[in-house]
Amino acid sequence: MILKTILCVEDELKILENNRKTLTDAGYSVLTAENLAEARAILGGTHPPPDLIVLDIMLPDGNGLDYLKELRTAGNDIPIIMLTAWNRGEHSARGIELGADDYIGKPFVYADLLARIKKVLTQTERIPKQITRGTLSLDLISVQAFISDEDLLLTQKEFSLLLLFIQHEGKTMSAEYLYEKVWGQQMNFNKRAVESGLSRLRTKLKLSGYDIFTKRGEGYCFTKK
Repeated sequence: MILKTILCVEDELKILENNRKTLTDAGYSVLTAENLAEARAILGGTHPPPDLIVLDIMLPDGNGLDYLKELRTAGNDIPIIMLTAWNRGEHSARGIELGADDYIGKPFVYADLLARIKKVLTQTERIPKQITRGTLSLDLISVQAFISDEDLLLTQKEFSLLLLFIQHEGKTMSAEYLYEKVWGQQMNFNKRAVESGLSRLRTKLKLSGYDIFTKRGEGYCFTKK
């Protein structure tokens, strides 16, 4: 079993030491940083990056939310659990919006922290960063699709449609189902939106070797030509 490494960024030394001991006892390798400068030095160093970061929000040289945004903007997808005494809903929502994987408020029970770390690590191991079908590839981090390295320039809705089709390759899905999954609401009388999105997507997939076939009265199916 490969030992997972956790980076704890925390300026309260007692909490930092307790975090380190708890995680070490649980079988993790632990790196510690008392501020953002030390965290940046660790991530920019020569050793392998950590598998997960437990990141405090209030730090002496900056805000953990700003650092989270900095990492995600730079394309760094290391799983991050926000840890803070600011136990208010707006901060939790802001952290998730910026790309945090979970959020836990102080004071906390260490069993809860360990459970959240395990859950996040399990989830991120299961999520691929790239999906490939022949010459067609989807980058799930940058939200881009390519045919032989040529960017298809998909819109967000087109990318979501294509990803949904690939995840259900060979299965027929109704327009109502597609709309609810991609647009996030009931279709009602908006079938034209689905049809327009599929028409544009079909055009962009012409050279991929795949197509979206219409099954009259049933829905749509993504499969090889």
